[in-house]
This record gives sequence, C-alpha cells and structure tokens, in this order.
Amino acid sequence: MTHFRFLSWAAAVAFTLGSTLAVAAPTVFIPLGAGNQVIAVDAATHRITARFTGVVNAHGLVITPDGEYLVAGSLQETTLPAGSPPSAPNSKLYLVHPAHGHVMSTIAVSGWTHHQTITPDGRYVISTHPTRGGISVADLQTNQVVHTIKTGPAPNTTVVTRDGKQAFVTNSGNGTISQIDLSSWKVTRQLEGGPAPEHLVMSGDEKTLYALNASAGTVSVVAVDTGKVVQTHKLGTKLHGLDIGDDGQTLFVTDRSANKLLALNLRDGTQRAIDLAPAPYHLNTIRGTGKVYVTSSSNPIVWVVDQKTLAVTGTIALPAGVGHQMAVMP
Repeated sequence: MTHFRFLSWAAAVAFTLGSTLAVAAPTVFIPLGAGNQVIAVDAATHRITARFTGVVNAHGLVITPDGEYLVAGSLQETTLPAGSPPSAPNSKLYLVHPAHGHVMSTIAVSGWTHHQTITPDGRYVISTHPTRGGISVADLQTNQVVHTIKTGPAPNTTVVTRDGKQAFVTNSGNGTISQIDLSSWKVTRQLEGGPAPEHLVMSGDEKTLYALNASAGTVSVVAVDTGKVVQTHKLGTKLHGLDIGDDGQTLFVTDRSANKLLALNLRDGTQRAIDLAPAPYHLNTIRGTGKVYVTSSSNPIVWVVDQKTLAVTGTIALPAGVGHQMAVMP
C-alpha cells in the first residue's frame, strides 16, 4: 500500500480530469524527458487526456498497482558541495498523483535514474543508477530510500517476478544480469546477459529472460535456471526498445539507426519489420489492445502500431520533448 491515502484512480479521476479519462482503459502514461512533464493517453482513442508538470527531465516511469501514484525518475543531478560523500543525494524521484493532477512528494536519491520498476505489492520502487553501479530501493510507505545495492557497471533495467521474490537487473558494462533476493535485498548470482544487456523482459512462465544488446544488434535468450545464454537473435544494428506481445511469443524491438520496428517470432525465429522514421526509440505493448506504442528519439511523436499486421494505425503528437519509459494502467 502506498504512503498516502486518497480516492483510487478509477473513482477520483472522474471529477478531477474529466469523463474522457475516466472511461479510458487502459491509460498509458508517458514521461517526456526534457519536456519536464508526464502525459496520460487514452489507449482507446490515442488522445492525450492529462498533463502533469513539476517533474524534471523524467525518463523512467512506473505506476503503483492500484493506480494511485506515478513514480518518475529524473536524468538531472544537482551539483553537490565540494567534499560531499559519494552517496550524497543529488537527484529525485517524483511521486505524481494522477487523480489530483500534480506532484505530491519527492524522494531524494543518489545519482540520476535510468529506469524504474515496482514490486507487485506496490511498496518498493527499484531504480537503476548507471553512474553508481547499482540500484536504489525506495519504500513508498516511508518515502525514503531503504536499500542501495551494487549490481555491476552501468545497470540499465530491472524486472521483478510476479510473486515479488526475485528481481533481475541488466549490467550493460560487463555483460551480466544480477539476480536479487527481495527478502534479503542481496545479489545471489550473476547470469549471462550477452555483450552489453540493456532493456530486459521476462517470459510469461518466468523461465526465460530476453536481454537486448543495443550496440551488438542482438537479443540474448537467457535460461533462468542455468543463468546461461541459450540462443542469440541478430536483429539489427543499433537497437533500443523491447517488449513482448500479447501472444507471449512475439518480441517487438526498435532499430534506431535502420529506422525500423521489428517483430521476432520466438517459436521459429522468423522476423518481420516495418519502416518507422525517424529514430524509433522506446516501445510498449499495450496489453489487451493489440497495439504497440513506439516513440521517436528525435521527434515528439508516438506511433501506434498493430501487433499482428505491423500497420501504423495512428500517431500521437507530443506537446514537448520525446517519450521514454511508459507505464500502463489497465
């Protein structure tokens, strides 16, 4: 449960943000980086229904399971006085209350944050800190960082198992994936991840990890039980976004340099692709809609793509900045 107690998103949004957002299911929240805001998009109409300001250079974003809070990490660091310890906080997490429409609180963290994830009970937000070589764990009951854990050089993305017992963190600087026991908050082993793993997703049965190696242009298939790379798929040249489709058997990947969105069939290894320009970037499959949202790293736009046909069915013009790690509220 989160620290603050207000009306739930579903109940409160009707009178705070209007009827359009109240009936939207799901809602996609997109941080706009240097645009210094987060927007809400109705996935039924692909229209922007709300804008939340007061966040600074937000890149990573998660939503609590009850929909009460958005937690956005910032790429900005403040300058610390000379002689400050390395662990001194110099960045923030922003807690946005969607129904109230603004930032309710902040949590101080050490080092800018790249991506966020949240435990299934909604209590802990895990942030990767690439320049600090590890993750921070913020407790939403106390609004404080309660753990900092060294994982490896340049940690990028974290995934958590559905039972909330294990987390996996990619370390792009040494080609590993750290497994963390969330009862002790300790690293228990290092799995292989490919040459430089960044974005990460897990199979539905939680037996397999798919790690994207951006500069190598590959996706590494990692068996959780052995911790070994069991297969490598060559997809492109400069990859970035990664997510798994509604069917559980298709990986969607962006290739920024080739201006393509790729779909990899995990059953037989076949690939499909469409041209998206310029510079397709982050992506999220919007569960239950059959759609993929794809941002551009150079233009303020989101492409809406059909998962089955790869046809572009719409576009969303962003009010500022470019889109980064999206959060979806069913």
